[in-house]
Amino acid sequence: MQISGVLRHKGADVLTIAPTESVRTLLDRLRDGGVGALVVSTDGRTVEGIVSERDVVRRLSTDGDGVLDIEVSQIMTADVHTCSPSATVDDLMAVMTEQRIRHVPVLEDGVLVGIVSIGDVVKQRMSELQSERDQLEAYISR
Repeated sequence: MQISGVLRHKGADVLTIAPTESVRTLLDRLRDGGVGALVVSTDGRTVEGIVSERDVVRRLSTDGDGVLDIEVSQIMTADVHTCSPSATVDDLMAVMTEQRIRHVPVLEDGVLVGIVSIGDVVKQRMSELQSERDQLEAYISR
């Protein structure tokens, strides 16, 4: 299945945060959105970075609670792995595993159109496996 299919099922809403916002604001948005990462974007269309709960925790462990008042741009990952809607779930799963990343923004013609998490990929793969199992059971029971 292609990533476009995953986005059709889960929705294409992407929560973003400006690079100049504080880490404290980031934490509020992560909590309110019930997500583990936000795309860093000034205009909501381009990807300037990505920032996750892990980024915050890593900086908290070295800098203490002073990290809460710095800008998101200071803790974000600027080298973001992205994919297109035509990428396959299997290909993206391999990239996520190899690169040890949990969130991948989806870009179409350079414009942000969605985000896929490792949970989305696993859910889709489990659905595919269940479907294959059901088909095999139906074939055997005939």
